Amino acid sequence: MKLFTKLALVSSMAVSVNAMAMQAMDDASLSATTGQDGITIAIDTTAGIEIDKLYIHDNDGFTNSALTFGDTTINTAGTADPTIGAGAITVNGLTISKGTGNTQNLATLKVDAADVGGQAVLNVLAETGALDINVGSIGVASSGTYSSDDNVRGVVEGSEKQIITGLTLSLGATKANVQLGNAPQGAMIVVDSEITGGLTTSLTINDTSTSGGGSIGIEGLKVTSSGSKNLNADAKIGVTKDGLYISPAQSPLNAYIQKVSLGEANKSIGSIEVQGLNLGSTSIKISGH
Repeated sequence: MKLFTKLALVSSMAVSVNAMAMQAMDDASLSATTGQDGITIAIDTTAGIEIDKLYIHDNDGFTNSALTFGDTTINTAGTADPTIGAGAITVNGLTISKGTGNTQNLATLKVDAADVGGQAVLNVLAETGALDINVGSIGVASSGTYSSDDNVRGVVEGSEKQIITGLTLSLGATKANVQLGNAPQGAMIVVDSEITGGLTTSLTINDTSTSGGGSIGIEGLKVTSSGSKNLNADAKIGVTKDGLYISPAQSPLNAYIQKVSLGEANKSIGSIEVQGLNLGSTSIKISGH
């Protein structure tokens, strides 16, 4: 009987401990236990992210039936009053993958909700490791007709003209802070980061006009902050009623292009170097029209 009593006592103690461990914890209790609040979302990939085709449709094309610059009128060859329809910017073969030697997550998001001086703020800190971005081509085409059967619009077959090919972009680790609801940091998005190794890109710009056929090749363009091997990528980004605005940091830049070719890839004019490029109080606004 005594043995049964002891077993019952031990069992009741174990159940009590487990019951306490399974009690629901509020955010404050969780913070006291783990030492932190908020949500962390880690995004990682081994194969990278791929987008086969990306189309940005301009649904009304030109706002005028014909545009005139000096003695030149933009219209279909041999047509006095052409029909203006929808066109699309095309992006083919977009891939985003980890840069060489990057052992970090593709992206990490740290989400917190707070009250800052009576203002409710949703704060999202976004961090990325080194990334390699490759684009097969960027071009323009005539927009197709939307089909609800397969939920695609696409472009008219045979209408696409490739403008930029072989675009590669290498980015070092970056960090951006997003505030929604209110933005006590002074902008919806604040980029406060140093891109390790600077920004590196290569591309080819093609002339597909009737008299064209040649290209401008830019091989190995690298941008860094003056006096540094890295790039200071500070900027403020926000959205107004007029559109998206970007205010980059006021810091001088150095740029070096290893090879610039005109006409064909083997017709190089040499290398181009820019030292101490200062954008001053330049701001960028992107809007529709």
